[in-house]
Amino acid sequence: MFTTLPSLMERIKTDPTRQAWQQFIDLYTPLFFTWARRLGLSEHDTADLVQDVFATLVEKLPTFHYDPRQSFRAWLKTVLVNRWRDWCRRRALNPAPAGAAALAQAPAPDAVPFFEEEEYRQALVRRALALMQAEFQPAVWRACWEFVVCDRPASEVAAELGISVNSVYLAKSRVLRYLREHLHGLLDC
Repeated sequence: MFTTLPSLMERIKTDPTRQAWQQFIDLYTPLFFTWARRLGLSEHDTADLVQDVFATLVEKLPTFHYDPRQSFRAWLKTVLVNRWRDWCRRRALNPAPAGAAALAQAPAPDAVPFFEEEEYRQALVRRALALMQAEFQPAVWRACWEFVVCDRPASEVAAELGISVNSVYLAKSRVLRYLREHLHGLLDC
């Protein structure tokens, strides 16, 4: 079951089960990998940084107080950038012969290109949709997808799926309502 960010954060605090952490990991891993790749890291270093971020979050999330008026995304970016800065410092103390020049050319931390707000929202919605798809019957999901995302006429979708036009509208309503309810706290942060 996909849950909202506030309820997921509460579950991580009060009952840190594997399921709660797995949902958090499933939702945020692609985002962390995208952010880390934008730092110019190799695939191996990207994976190491993301693992380091999750290790930090395992330590910090159980005591983290979620405030819906604050940006959770900004806090996550701060964690990732701080872990990256630590990684850069460690490499500067023990530079690899070929890596010293690359480190000098690394972008300043404030110049790191992250998602713009709309890009972040789209990435999070796409990931949430992929995780939520299992919550619906395939015909309901496909009716909504074809009608909303593919922008096909309801009558065309209904004919293709062998359902009524009203069923297409109901599918859209159910899926979008579920999406709004379960992304509450994720898109506002």
